[in-house]
Amino acid sequence: QVQLVESGGGLVQPGGSLRLSCVGSGTIFSFNEMAWHRQSPGKQRELVASITGQRSTNYADSVKGRFTISRDSPKNTVYLQMNSLKPEDTAVYYCRGTRLRDYWGQGTQVTVSS
Repeated sequence: QVQLVESGGGLVQPGGSLRLSCVGSGTIFSFNEMAWHRQSPGKQRELVASITGQRSTNYADSVKGRFTISRDSPKNTVYLQMNSLKPEDTAVYYCRGTRLRDYWGQGTQVTVSS
């Protein structure tokens, strides 16, 4: 059974940084694509950043220049380095791994507040 487990969320002040991690297990294959999505109360889940097996990346306009996605393919692990955090980045962050279908983690809360 494929599972994705996120970690690294928490409470941070505006301007601060956090690093999210997501580890995949239950498969010997690397995900073709891994990504981070987020969802705030009352809003739809949105793509934050994605990365392919060839290290091609894509970012939401709202996080470009502040967030960096990276991955360790043999370990099926993806990271999200978040800098210069803003209150509007507050959300539950979900990890996604895609290989034939999408797999999702349970999410980790990120709260940006003074």
